[in-house]
Amino acid sequence: MASLSYRTAGESHGKGILALVEGLPAGIQVDTEAINAELRRRQGGIGRGGRQRLESDQVEILTGLWRGVTIGSPVALWVANKDYRIDKLDDLSAPRPGHGDLAGAIKFLGSIRGVLERASARETVGRVAAGALAKQLLAHIGVSVLGYVVGVGPIRLPVPHTQLDELRKLRDLSKIYSLQPDRDEEVAQMIAECQRAGDTLGGIVEVRAENVPFGLGSHTQWDRKLDGRLARAVMSVQAIKGVEIGLGFEAAVRRGSSVHDPIGFNPDQISGRSLGFLRASNNAGGLEAGMSNGQPIIVRAAMKPISTLARPLPSVNLDTLQPDKADYERSDVCAIAACSVIVENVVAFEIARAVMEKFGGDHIDELTARVELFYQLARNRLESRKRRAEEAQKSSCQQGS
Repeated sequence: MASLSYRTAGESHGKGILALVEGLPAGIQVDTEAINAELRRRQGGIGRGGRQRLESDQVEILTGLWRGVTIGSPVALWVANKDYRIDKLDDLSAPRPGHGDLAGAIKFLGSIRGVLERASARETVGRVAAGALAKQLLAHIGVSVLGYVVGVGPIRLPVPHTQLDELRKLRDLSKIYSLQPDRDEEVAQMIAECQRAGDTLGGIVEVRAENVPFGLGSHTQWDRKLDGRLARAVMSVQAIKGVEIGLGFEAAVRRGSSVHDPIGFNPDQISGRSLGFLRASNNAGGLEAGMSNGQPIIVRAAMKPISTLARPLPSVNLDTLQPDKADYERSDVCAIAACSVIVENVVAFEIARAVMEKFGGDHIDELTARVELFYQLARNRLESRKRRAEEAQKSSCQQGS
């Protein structure tokens, strides 16, 4: 069984975006409409540009299925571009600050066009499709993943303390994909003001994954730590400049007594996935020493403002090496809503990858059985430890008497 992985290919104005997913177990009934729903959400949100009115992203599954069910071979996901005109587009001459234009043109000793077409966030169509497919694997073991916006520019949009299903309903009511739909108009006005000024806005997104099994990831090597792997995957998303888990940077200014999550135990709550351990807080964000600890995994990401400004910043013309204004490519004013969809699916895929590494299985039924076996073994081990402790205490009492 190969480890779960994916690669993407395609350019912003090329024929389309391809995602090749390898390592999915056989036996998953693939819901194509669920993938398309995520692709539609990626195109939505306040502040999106004209490109989204041109495209109507729909996935076509080219390989890896028989009668709609995975067969264990690579799954190729294809999303065609309607705005296919890459060979008709001219090159840029004045690189945009914040984009990969200058670094890429120098690195590859070539054009800016050749860099921006692949560096474009259009590439994330493939990541969303791959993540939406991975979520169908996670659903078989009861894992749910939800992404939403918690900040747009200076506006903070806090997370209510309620169940995941209720959070999802709130998110789906919001045009900015926050959990505060009643503040959409406030956010929309700020984005509109930014657009009139020829500027752009970023923000903060959060992803919450619930019912994640104990023990995903590992402490044994730096590159096996799940928190590090999540951070790398999220940081690789275009325009992300910061990633934190749980309290994140806030943990650096608190004392340990108000950072670490006290552990409790209630034997009455040993059932199914619950091993009876309780936490009054989740400041660790569900990860300790690079391993999932049974609590919800909480990941946040900071998205910088889009690099292409309608009122361009100063740059240098690479043809004349003289001062110039940065070139302009059609762009969003604020893509934070789309970012929440992308990060949600990137996190989902990384958790699914860790699930496959720990539990494996060539068929989805094998995977689910191994998850249940693991929890049975964990419960048995806890019972064994408890019996040994009781026997030791009984022996100590007898010796004392």
